[in-house]
Amino acid sequence: MAPVIRDAQTIWFSDKVRRAGFPDVEAFAAHFELKPYRLKQIYRAAAKELVRDIEDVTTLPKELRTQLTAAGFSFSSVAPVVVQRSSDKQTSKGLFRLADGSEVEAVLMEHYGDRNTICISSQAGCAFACAFCSTGQAGFTRQLEATEIFDQARYFAEELASRGKHITNIVFMGMGEPFHNYDSVMNAVALLHDAQGLNLGHRHITISTVGLVDKIDRFAEEGIQVNLAISLHAPSDDVRNRIMPVNKKFDMDELLAACDRYIEKTNRKVFFEYVMLRGINDSEDDARELARRMKGHLYHVNLIPYNTTPDAPFAGSEQDQIWKFAAILDGAGIPTTVRQNMGRDIAAACGQLRAETQPKAHKTAAAAAS
Repeated sequence: MAPVIRDAQTIWFSDKVRRAGFPDVEAFAAHFELKPYRLKQIYRAAAKELVRDIEDVTTLPKELRTQLTAAGFSFSSVAPVVVQRSSDKQTSKGLFRLADGSEVEAVLMEHYGDRNTICISSQAGCAFACAFCSTGQAGFTRQLEATEIFDQARYFAEELASRGKHITNIVFMGMGEPFHNYDSVMNAVALLHDAQGLNLGHRHITISTVGLVDKIDRFAEEGIQVNLAISLHAPSDDVRNRIMPVNKKFDMDELLAACDRYIEKTNRKVFFEYVMLRGINDSEDDARELARRMKGHLYHVNLIPYNTTPDAPFAGSEQDQIWKFAAILDGAGIPTTVRQNMGRDIAAACGQLRAETQPKAHKTAAAAAS
């Protein structure tokens, strides 16, 4: 399968003009008598220069700006509702409302050494119901369009720019399963990577999936160097079936075979995320079983301390146990890291994102208030 050619400007305008009531870019350009250079000016102002509003694009005639605004053409498809900042000032979480009232959360993590990572959502909610993840516990609302994904990053890019900083990394680890919304996510990657936009290198973008085997195979054919991360979280089918329903469709043998096909095709490492759940997947035997499955491949394991969520009946592993687990993997020659937790005090850490307008979250909130 040949990779799809994705033109970032076309993707951006396609979403934006449709929301303004136009069937396509051609109809939009004809209505406002826009030459190709005008389209480039508009796109660059929004995607690269991070101009907040069409009225502020001074390279456009005032009359045109007024007409575009009156027609409902807008640079951003996400409106910040609440933005919280952690006590250590390193993490910011934004709750964004979309045009139809759906909500998503995205997180900015400002690491020491000028590395600024934005964790973005690809869906409002999630349909995969991982037992330990707040997003999955709260239900699925809808898919996001490419610019609704991109505009989360754009919001925080603008905020960073105001302080003389810029995005260095993007991770698709927010709300939703990215490969369940494959085309929109790949289009969002094109927008993030575009030299006329945020100009983020492919190797600075990571997509995390629960393990949709058919989409991993498709991703291998894309011809891009975006990082692939697998939400594994278990050493065996028995454990994974209990905490990740997707494993009943794609078991671990199928999943790891797809990862090996991906490596063979791309010669790129695969990262495995493993949330540490006390008494569920954190024993020394679990570590040895995981090491057996990981050994001899271009794999890297990232151990994640568990972050509590409202509905999940789990506790996180003790720090000592996490490091014992890591030592067993390391001793078996498995490249292993332990993730630093950020944003726990504002529920912005891994697995905690959960917009209150999601179906189950809304019911939970209503029950708590009654």
